[in-house]
Parts: sequence; C-alpha cells; structure tokens
Amino acid sequence: MMNHKKWIKGTIVLGAGLLLAACGNDQGEQTDTGTDADTAEETTLRIGASNVPHAEILEFVAPKLEEEGITLEIERYNDYVIPNVALDEGDIDANYFQHVPFFEEAVIENDYDFVNAGGIHIEPIAAYSKRHDRLDDLQEGAKILVSSNAPDYGRVLAILEDADLITIADGVDLTTATFDDIEENPLDLQIEYEYDPALMPTLLENDEGDVVFINSNFAVDHELNPLEDSIAIEDTSSPYANIIAVRAEDEENPAISRLIEELRSEETQDFILETWEGAVVPVAE
Repeated sequence: MMNHKKWIKGTIVLGAGLLLAACGNDQGEQTDTGTDADTAEETTLRIGASNVPHAEILEFVAPKLEEEGITLEIERYNDYVIPNVALDEGDIDANYFQHVPFFEEAVIENDYDFVNAGGIHIEPIAAYSKRHDRLDDLQEGAKILVSSNAPDYGRVLAILEDADLITIADGVDLTTATFDDIEENPLDLQIEYEYDPALMPTLLENDEGDVVFINSNFAVDHELNPLEDSIAIEDTSSPYANIIAVRAEDEENPAISRLIEELRSEETQDFILETWEGAVVPVAE
C-alpha cells in the first residue's frame, strides 16, 4: 500500500529526471546534427517553451551557449498540446514545458518518437483561494477547481488527502490516479476538472470556486507567489520533474547535450533558486 502522506510530505531534493534536447536534422542550414563536438560550434536550436519559468531559464543560459556557437531560438507557448505537435512535425528541435508523467502519457497516446533528454526542474502545484485561508476551512459541498491535465490529478489528490479531506483507495498509483480513485469524501467536495490549465489563474481571480489548483508556471506568470499566496502547496520528492523533450533521432546531438549540461550547471541552479525562491526547484544529474 502506498503511503500517500509520506509521498506528499517528502522533501524536494536535487535529483535527476527531466527533459531537454533536440536538434532536428530537417531544419536546413538552421540546424547541424553532426556527431562530433565541432558540429555543436555553429548550431541553432529552436526550442518550444512555456513563458515561465521555462523560457526564462533558457534565456538565462542562452548567452553562455552563444559564446560557444550554439544559438537558441525560443518559441513561447501558452499551451500544453501544441509544443509536442510542433516537435513531432519538425517545427522545433526540442521542447521544455512538461513533466515526466505528462510526457509519457503524450508519447503513448500520440505514438510520438520522442525521448526524455534530461530533467531540469520541479514546479510544485498549489491550492489557492479567495475565500479560505486553509484547506481545513472548507465546508460541505465546497467547489474544487482543477485543470483538465490528467497527469496532475494524483498531485491534487495527494494534497487533499494530506489535509484529511479525502482518502484514496489502497494500492492506487498517484501518477496515474483519477478522481474515481477517491474512496471517502466526507465533505462531498465538488471537484470539477474540465478547465484549460492556462485558465486557472483567471478562475481564481474571478473567485469561481472555493479552491483553485494552479501549476506554478501559470501562477508565477500571473504574479502569484506559490509559497506566499497559496493555502497549500506540494512539497515533495516527486516524479513530476520538468524535462526537455526531443525526437529520438536527436537524442545524442552534441548541441543538445551541451544545452542540458548548462541547464543543470550550478550557476543555473542558483539562478532558479534565487529567482523563484522555492516555487521552482532545480534537479541535479
């Protein structure tokens, strides 16, 4: 039986597991996909990324890589579908926006020939409310708003269970859990989960529910501080590391390898910690 509370309460550690990679060989003069180190000296990588924190992290490492002849062209997306479509179609060489469970589900559902090139950071998901100061304050029938991003359901369930608001059936794997796995819901919480992830900050602003769960990238993009503004936050050693994804053919591209190395450097890790003060946490190799 999985100990969900231990899972949610674990300490976020600097550990492995995200993604980053890709340099397509169908980009003409823009991308050189040779196999020796010299080919990485004059390379352009087009990378699709969420605005915050992904694109900002890429912008931080871009000048250092440019000195070595690797130019990053960052395509910004405020969407969880298009970056993988763009990667599959060769419009970009890599993307940096998704965590591991989301990536794995997308690969299976769409038969993508992608690989996880490396983990970069973790973004704890958090609960926000304009009506309550704590999850303990919720009353019977409270409305809980969650995005339609199914791989995040287990994260929400774990936070609710940690607050003693629900119990989850024995043996359920939280990385694949759904709200049908709730065994007990004594307050008859009304959980709605059909919303676009990017819409969640707007739902909070409009006070559409008692609690709104928001991913940290969308939260900080709307000037919310997950550590200060949330009423509950995921604080775990979790499997939800954000990665850089690439097409399988580019898995060992030297420019991609150098990009990941720089994203995992101590300098970049310090930048992440200082910029987001724990709302975004770097992972190590």
